[in-house]
Amino acid sequence: MVVSYKNLSPELQEEVKKQYPNGYTDQMLRIDKGPGDFFYAIVLETEDTSYLIKVDVKIDDTLDEEEDKDYYNDDLKGADDLADTSDEEEEDD
Repeated sequence: MVVSYKNLSPELQEEVKKQYPNGYTDQMLRIDKGPGDFFYAIVLETEDTSYLIKVDVKIDDTLDEEEDKDYYNDDLKGADDLADTSDEEEEDD
């Protein structure tokens, strides 16, 4: 049975908390429904039923501009710059 977490009864929500006391982030499954259509879910096993529970996942794919600045240091040199530098050093010798 497939059901959304928010539609679970309070009793089943408690079962989820018991089966995943440390959270379920590492236990999530990606379920592909078709090209470009998917959802994430976890499995909940009870005595008489197995549930596939849809969980809402927010994926943050934006890179903070400040993080971008820290990652790409302005002092970094490309391959062409490095080649030019090594040529200059050879000429100085």
